[in-house]
Amino acid sequence: MGTLVCQTCNSTIGHFEDEKVTVLYTKGNCCCEHKKEEKQ
Repeated sequence: MGTLVCQTCNSTIGHFEDEKVTVLYTKGNCCCEHKKEEKQ
């Protein structure tokens, strides 16, 4: 099982199927407040 984690706030965004336990840090897929702050 893999986990998608927001690179900015470390909140869990989602999960994906994988043979190994994996954590992927991503940008731009999080609905947190920091996303709005980055656009300003």
